[in-house]
Amino acid sequence: MSLLQRLLVFGVAAMAVGLVARVASHDYGDALTKSILFFEGQRSGKLPLTQRMTWRKDSALRDGFEIGVDLVGGYYDAGDNVKFNFPMAFSITMLAWSVLEFGQSMGSDLQHALEAIQWGTDYFLKATSIPGFVFAQVGDPNGDHNCWERPEDMDTPRTPYAVSKKFPGSEVSAEIAAALAASSMVFRSINREYSARLLKRARMVFEFADTYRGSYNDSLGPWVCPFYCDYSGYEDELLWGATWLFRATKAPYYWNYVLDNINNLEKSSSYAEFGWDAKHAGINILVSKLIKSQTPSVINADKFVCSLLPNSPTASVSYTPGGLIIKPGGSNMQRVTALSFILLVYSRPLSKANRVIYCGDDIVATPARLVQVARSQVDYILGSNPLNMSYMVGYGKKFPEMIHHRGSSLPSISQHPQHIDCGGGGTYFSSDNSNPNLLTGAVVGGPDVKDSYDDSRADFKHSEPTTYINAPLVGLLAYFKSH
Repeated sequence: MSLLQRLLVFGVAAMAVGLVARVASHDYGDALTKSILFFEGQRSGKLPLTQRMTWRKDSALRDGFEIGVDLVGGYYDAGDNVKFNFPMAFSITMLAWSVLEFGQSMGSDLQHALEAIQWGTDYFLKATSIPGFVFAQVGDPNGDHNCWERPEDMDTPRTPYAVSKKFPGSEVSAEIAAALAASSMVFRSINREYSARLLKRARMVFEFADTYRGSYNDSLGPWVCPFYCDYSGYEDELLWGATWLFRATKAPYYWNYVLDNINNLEKSSSYAEFGWDAKHAGINILVSKLIKSQTPSVINADKFVCSLLPNSPTASVSYTPGGLIIKPGGSNMQRVTALSFILLVYSRPLSKANRVIYCGDDIVATPARLVQVARSQVDYILGSNPLNMSYMVGYGKKFPEMIHHRGSSLPSISQHPQHIDCGGGGTYFSSDNSNPNLLTGAVVGGPDVKDSYDDSRADFKHSEPTTYINAPLVGLLAYFKSH
């Protein structure tokens, strides 16, 4: 290692130490509690007596009944009232991964995280209960998006949409398999019977996804697109599901499946992508934790790290002047939390192996540097930014007050028990008043490329929260709470 490289490594470590002192004022424990509480505000179905976000009430209690299937439960993905199972499953996978990696740091919040996971897995057991079918969605998105209604008042069509042997959907099926497999590991030491049930179903759903290959874009395109089109193909979800099943079972079949198919993934230029659609970077990091040699997965995991570092010659992201990661597309904060999470996860085996990554031009990525980048993104979300505002509702003194969220922006059932129909919510949507119901813990899409944020309900790309923004953040906050 050259003298310059040594200085860079030392400087990065010192910077990470300095950053800890500078942002000690952030209460990661409080933010963790609120980030998990947010999921209670997204619940669909019959709410339990333990519900803490009490302005929410029961909703969608007859989902699936029109076709004789119980599809009650699960989560609304964002500010609307549709249950999109593809991003919902990714959210549950990420919540489970957060607990597997950092659950020991969650303290009393661990129980609430487990409840958030089980609210999703209970629903997915229902959505996969009929052999040969996987329910991919509940609710007509076009009808729903044309109305501004509380979930408790919904009178738009609650149409169930399923993939099947004849009309396959490998990506949504394999993602559900991943969620069930990862969650089975979470519950293994808590409820062995439930864990075994999740794992058995995960195996069945994965076999269905792999045997009857095809994209749900083709089967359900008019209803899943453009909302949650699969733009990256379904092969990454099949590998993602197989990797989680290997972690959960240690069965050679799944490991051989990964080894036989991962070369197709590594030919892709998407090694730096990770989110509800593209799983590439997450797969490489999961696989690299299982292999000690310099395989293509490890090489691509290293390339992913270099793609995120400022000043790296292979950077695939940009940064706002205030330091927030920016990637093209709507709801930028989903990329910030997902990429930061796997960056933090990857720092752990690097640290254990006492290994650094060389990104060219004397850019050296130490494990401390990865942690520092992840922390900088979390701190930005919590208020260390040019606007000195938190992008988490209810955290800090200044946060978004007019988020794009139906339930939050309309008066609660307790305050306004009368039905508000499809058109009746329009005045609340266009109001300049703050949302009457605090969706505590919700993280919105975030600022623009210049760190500006217009607190506007209509600006959904920046003001709408989603479950897949919060799910990776849960793990990040758990780590920084104890580090």
